[in-house]
Amino acid sequence: METVEMNSVSLKRPRSEDDVANADEIKRQKILEKSKAGNDSGQSIENITEQPADTKSEIIPNEDSEEQEEEELEDSDEDGDPESFADMMKHGLTESDVGITKFVSSHKGFSGILKERYSDFVVHEIGKDGRVSHLDDFSVPVDDEDPSEETFTVLSDEDKQRLEELQLFKNKETSVAIEVIEDTKEKRTIIHQAVKSLFPGLETKTEDRDGKKYIIAYHAAGKKALANPRKHSWPKSRGSYCHFVLYKENKDTMDAINVLSKFLRVKPNIFSYMGTKDKRAITVQEIAVLRITAQRLAHLNKCLMNFKLGNFSYKNHPLKLGELQGNHFTVVLRNITGTDDQIEQAMNSLREIGFINYYGMQRFGTTAVPTYQIGRAILQNNWNEVMDLILKPRPGAEKGYLVKCREEWAKTKDPAAALKKLPVKRCVEGQLLRGLLKYGMKNIISAFGIIPRNNRLMYIHSYQSYVWNNMVSKRIEEYGLRAVPGDLILKGATAVHIEEGDVDKYTIHDVVMPLPGFDVIYPKHKIGEAYKEMLVADNLDINNMRHKIRDYSLSGAYRKIIIRPQNVSWEVVAYDDPKIPLFTTDLDKLEGKPLPVLPTDGKFRALKMEFSLPPSTYATMAIREVLKMDTSIKNQTQLNTTWLR
Repeated sequence: METVEMNSVSLKRPRSEDDVANADEIKRQKILEKSKAGNDSGQSIENITEQPADTKSEIIPNEDSEEQEEEELEDSDEDGDPESFADMMKHGLTESDVGITKFVSSHKGFSGILKERYSDFVVHEIGKDGRVSHLDDFSVPVDDEDPSEETFTVLSDEDKQRLEELQLFKNKETSVAIEVIEDTKEKRTIIHQAVKSLFPGLETKTEDRDGKKYIIAYHAAGKKALANPRKHSWPKSRGSYCHFVLYKENKDTMDAINVLSKFLRVKPNIFSYMGTKDKRAITVQEIAVLRITAQRLAHLNKCLMNFKLGNFSYKNHPLKLGELQGNHFTVVLRNITGTDDQIEQAMNSLREIGFINYYGMQRFGTTAVPTYQIGRAILQNNWNEVMDLILKPRPGAEKGYLVKCREEWAKTKDPAAALKKLPVKRCVEGQLLRGLLKYGMKNIISAFGIIPRNNRLMYIHSYQSYVWNNMVSKRIEEYGLRAVPGDLILKGATAVHIEEGDVDKYTIHDVVMPLPGFDVIYPKHKIGEAYKEMLVADNLDINNMRHKIRDYSLSGAYRKIIIRPQNVSWEVVAYDDPKIPLFTTDLDKLEGKPLPVLPTDGKFRALKMEFSLPPSTYATMAIREVLKMDTSIKNQTQLNTTWLR
């Protein structure tokens, strides 16, 4: 098995309607919308795999919340000619910038279009028991204690608004009175049930006022009741957690949970899941929620956009992050140029050898300041550099208000003035500026600590990934695709070196390499020294990876250098219309939608591939190995734009 250097294979195509829809992924100044409308570039490959469990949630630092995405973007500077998106992306990263330089297969690469439609990319979660999650049942478990359907319609919109304000302490009222029209005991019972089930934390009683019956809603136990649904209202015989399958389209996991929380009027933290899934895809995963009935959840299917809930069951446990076995992917690469022989070679290689287990481009951010640089500055204890990297002006595609915020910061170094330029403060820049405003410029450590922990750790994990990618490329260049003395393998959870006499017992698929940390060992060959040299060049000591701030101490971990996907299958299909789906989803099957009839000799060819990957691996890297192409936004945008000129 030989290794080959990366070449560049273009992902050439014009912009499709779905690409325009994807503008909410990297929103830019309005002036860039004109260049998109002008048909100037193709869609890039994006974050398309399970978010690795060790970081809980990989959050690109400049990716804002859904509310921010809905903010009106400001106009860019109208002086001079605006840069095209391709010109702006010249400042982004390529794969070689983050150590991704090798392939394991020798076939000739070919081009194809990934995610021309988000429905071309489907992810099914694989649970810890090996079961693949599917949405195939909308029925609700029969439960005599469930409220009647009338519970969901008995309250008027005005009543619901007043009850929500009471529940969330949004006004000074201590209670809400609901007049019982057509007074009967049954009607009063339904209203009592509706208030208690739809508005956790509220209790009810019946009162006579001027000869009329009223249901009075009031707080049961202060503000804590909202976060902790009432225990006494849940049947003891029923599991405390309702597990269900979440099917979502073009929405990330946390966005979906936030929407469910709003509809159910509960806190998002009562939901649990095994892994976060990407936005620009169709994904199917298991979710658990504390003391919300399947009936209430199923009722949401009538009003939810872009996702559905089903396969309900009650259990006594929540879900834990990282408990999954992995994900099963169904991917369509459209308009492929490869011959049948090339495709056969590429897919056989993927099945038999696998791909290099690089951390994908999404691990390192999408702007001119890579996340690993910020992580390196944190590990160096260089807090002025951390502040500067996050807040300084940077070239490339960014939202107009962020550009103005950075310019203000560079000009004044005044956190209050820079903060005024941000319409919404939830982005990392806004959080850091708030911290500087609170703690002062001489206490950057505390100011940085305002940023949520997962986001802060994302930076140092990015640096670990950067080192790992570079070291793996060196390892493969030096020793190829065979196990050699001094390599590391895992025996249980313990890493040991391969001795000279044992080398024939192992293959490249057994070899692991460390992410740098205080609790790992390094290879006993040239690559062990290369780790030290790389960290010395970054002013870090490989023998002292403990940080004076405990959160930023790196224990390290081990990662296989080659991943061989499981359950690999593929077929080449012909099609004429780029807008038609090429396979049926779970929802299509539930709704009885037939697969469109495809021509035997269409204008275009597509490669439909399926494979399963373990957690913390990147499907982009598997697809990169098949196509032999750079998956960076920078490379694809420039190649596509050049082709279209």
